[in-house]
Amino acid sequence: MMRQFRNQRILWQVLLWWGSWVLISFLLSNSYDNPQRFAMRAAHLFIGFFIVVAVNIKYLLPHFYLTKRHVLFVILGLALVGLTAMLLHAEFLPLAEWFDPRPRRPRFSGPRGRRATGILWIGRLTPFIIAFLGSTVTEITRYANRKEKEAIQSEKEKLETELKFLKSQVNPHFLFNALNNIYSLAVLKDPQTPESVMQLSEMLRYMVYDSNEEKVPLKSEILYIQNYVDLKRLKDSRGMDLELDMDPSAEDLMVAPLLFIPFVENAFKHSKIENLKEGFIKIDLQVREKTIDFSVVNSLPDEEFTKDEVGGIGLDNVLKRLDLLYPGDKHNLNIQKTHDQYKVHLKVVAG
Repeated sequence: MMRQFRNQRILWQVLLWWGSWVLISFLLSNSYDNPQRFAMRAAHLFIGFFIVVAVNIKYLLPHFYLTKRHVLFVILGLALVGLTAMLLHAEFLPLAEWFDPRPRRPRFSGPRGRRATGILWIGRLTPFIIAFLGSTVTEITRYANRKEKEAIQSEKEKLETELKFLKSQVNPHFLFNALNNIYSLAVLKDPQTPESVMQLSEMLRYMVYDSNEEKVPLKSEILYIQNYVDLKRLKDSRGMDLELDMDPSAEDLMVAPLLFIPFVENAFKHSKIENLKEGFIKIDLQVREKTIDFSVVNSLPDEEFTKDEVGGIGLDNVLKRLDLLYPGDKHNLNIQKTHDQYKVHLKVVAG
């Protein structure tokens, strides 16, 4: 299949460069006065064009130019052009006589003769030089385009693999804590138990199935965060200082899955929210046209600590994922840390 495709490329290039040269020659000369002779010369040239283009594409380009042996490629290319011209035009070889059997004109001697011969051979070499340069440029361009497409495809596959890996790192430790809290509700026969089980089921479905999609509706991401916060609230019946404001005005806006939850997880890990006097978390999500404005502010205790060390997406991975999914000005992340607060402000252009 590849060989057939390459042979077709060679034939098309031969026809392209030979046809262009023949057309220009016909328009610039008096060839219409003797069409039979012009046809014989055109057939004569076709052989030369075929030799130059075929040898260049099949052998010189792949074995010398593409292997970085450029000087040798140029030398062999010039030799190819010269030998082809000699094969077709040298009087001691049969091809010249077959295609142009007219008697040869007497040659001039001395400087005048050498100059006339030089001009004659420049004219003979020119079409084959054009064929060589044209086929070289065309093939190099085609090769560069193919390599660029392969690089783009390879980069795309790499990004997809990386994103799947990053999503797989979403903290599973929370799920074990949620199950323990729901078990406690079930033992106490709390009426919240069925709803909590349903919330956990929705979260699992979202993590296992929906998060495999490239984009999900914003309402699915909002629901996941709401369920996460509600299940966290089960841990302390006294009522934690939690504020959750999620704008439902553009729920059908499409975003990358599990985009915001790492910042929410981070807030619960570092805020010491169980401290009812000083601990707090404020989560806000607003939509302005296609821009999602998301912020999380949480308290920082005097003594730094981190809960749920197992699992979770670290900040470095979050930044990397944002760069992959929303490159350039598609996102803006601002993080500020003071002695008692940690603020995250993320803007994402969805769509």
